[in-house]
Amino acid sequence: MKKGSIALTWFIFGIIIILPVSYMVIAAFEDGISGFIEAVTRPEAIFALKNSFYIVGIVTVINVSLGILFAIELIRGRWIAKWLKPIMNAIIDLPFAVSPVIGGLMIILLFGPETVLGAFLGSHGIKIVFAFPGMVLATLFVTFPFVIREVAPVLAEIGEDSEEASRMLGASAWRTFWKVTWPAIQWPVVYGAVLTIARALGEFGAVLVVSGNIINLTQTATTLVYQDADNFNLIGANSIAFILCLTSVVILLVLDWLKRRQEAVLHGHTS
Repeated sequence: MKKGSIALTWFIFGIIIILPVSYMVIAAFEDGISGFIEAVTRPEAIFALKNSFYIVGIVTVINVSLGILFAIELIRGRWIAKWLKPIMNAIIDLPFAVSPVIGGLMIILLFGPETVLGAFLGSHGIKIVFAFPGMVLATLFVTFPFVIREVAPVLAEIGEDSEEASRMLGASAWRTFWKVTWPAIQWPVVYGAVLTIARALGEFGAVLVVSGNIINLTQTATTLVYQDADNFNLIGANSIAFILCLTSVVILLVLDWLKRRQEAVLHGHTS
């Protein structure tokens, strides 16, 4: 029974993971190394990859900053009523519950050129939808919970005793954060940041809706893969997909290491 279960697991793993990835690698190098290099060095490919990494960088910085603040307020905040915390938790988890396409649609409904807010911003030269800012907002929406959901449980686990002792000894709030709070949450923050990077890099639905997928203007690596596949440029599509897949593998390895490091830190606090 045990051997049969293991064999079935590997069979399913091979069907849904190994075979598609193997086909992607073979297709990416169908015309050899030169064909692969040509596919990933096209002007539109370079632009799309740069755009993706720019978005990932901006979104990660914003999410880490806001995620730490939200997590601290959620766990430590005295002003939050008990009945309000479940509502805040539901709002934070909203990107997990709704389709990214719906997130993109909400941004269009808020900042589209025909809306009041969109028209006002447009009159001041600020374009959100079908432009880079809208793509950043869409990616922020789908990645918002990751840092919060990594940091908040750790803050709840370690309690407030050390922070209160620091304040009683005369340390400022800023010094207390850097000397007491930050050492305890630094690995969860990094872990949440890596999750954010992985999710932002592979985002497709919300970005496609708000960007319009305009070549050399609002295109990301994932939307370029979609366009190449739609145009039957399979070598181009698989080559870009291979780059994204390779990046994801590196991210997964980093995640595994960070997870073990985070568990060690938590074990050290609870022992």
